[in-house]
Amino acid sequence: MPTEHGSPVSRRKLGIFGAVAGIAAVLVVVTGIRAREDSSAKLREWTDDQAIPTVAVVLPDARALAATLDLPGRLEAYSRAPIFARVSGYLKSWSADIGAQVKAGQVIAEIEAPDLDQQLLQARADLASQQASARLSEATLTRRKTLLASNFVSMQEIDERTADLANKKAAVNSGQANVERLEALAGYKKITVPFDGVVTARDTDVGALINAGGGSGPPMFVVSDISRLRVYVNVPQTYVPSIKIGAKAVLTMPEYPNRTFLATVEASSQSVDAGSGTTRMQLALDNAGGELMPGGYASVRLSLQRDTQPLHIPASALIFNKSGMRVATVGPDDKVLFKTVTIARDLGRDIELASGLAPDDRVIVAPPDGIADGDAVRVAGDKAGGGAKPATASERQGSKG
Repeated sequence: MPTEHGSPVSRRKLGIFGAVAGIAAVLVVVTGIRAREDSSAKLREWTDDQAIPTVAVVLPDARALAATLDLPGRLEAYSRAPIFARVSGYLKSWSADIGAQVKAGQVIAEIEAPDLDQQLLQARADLASQQASARLSEATLTRRKTLLASNFVSMQEIDERTADLANKKAAVNSGQANVERLEALAGYKKITVPFDGVVTARDTDVGALINAGGGSGPPMFVVSDISRLRVYVNVPQTYVPSIKIGAKAVLTMPEYPNRTFLATVEASSQSVDAGSGTTRMQLALDNAGGELMPGGYASVRLSLQRDTQPLHIPASALIFNKSGMRVATVGPDDKVLFKTVTIARDLGRDIELASGLAPDDRVIVAPPDGIADGDAVRVAGDKAGGGAKPATASERQGSKG
């Protein structure tokens, strides 16, 4: 019969049920804790992954983006002669105005110089007097020599007369030279042209007082040979080795917007101006048609000749701070490595480098703020750390276009 406290079988069942329930509770708790730990680990892993920045990289482009250099230039006549007077006086007449075509030896003006004319007359009179004195001295010496045999004159007197004749002849030579000097000076009363060309300036008129020499005022005339022109360009020191003598250049002029003119590099000053850091180069330009004018402005496009092609990177890759001009690259271990670079030319969207990078460096196109040496990064499009080769700067530009 069942007792007051229940049968032994019921109590055993209750014990087993309690043990199972306890074990289930423990399993639920353990499973919950483990699930929470797994979730926390995944969250930490996701957070760490998000902390690694993703960057786009590009290889430096060795293609010559611009093999030319544009610089301002100034045109000058190939031969230019400011004409000053060699004698003082008043301008008697002139026959060539600005723009006139003149020939070598052509008289274009005449000066009236009465004081020079009087000096020449005086010099000729002095010469005539000296010549007369020399003739008298020679006749006297000749007569004295005929009396030497009769001992009527002494040898001492003969020597004195001979010396006097030599002195008189020297005076004649001096007077003759003075006359010739004044005659040559009088020849400068006529202003002549030194070479074929064009009168590009006239700063005198009839009756104007003319002072001899070139330091007392502007020239009377300026004659220029414009059949050929010189073009002067100041080239920055960096590009001087890339511009060779004999290289061709293309010129454009404001007055001829739809035309170009060909010039040749003719000479270099072979020195660098300390003030501007440039070297002056001279180009020769044919102007047989007389279309171009000396003193004018020209835009000169010079061809650059280089032994090696420079590298180009996007302008957005540059970082400038207290450490200088640098770019951020991605190493083989996908970590940031900063490299110092030197800029050769700023081409706007692209930068031409003089030094600092190798062609296989992976350059970060737009470095994020706060990036530092050794930081881990994820390369965009590189899913396994060794994905497709990054595009060059020119390829990226082409895809954008």
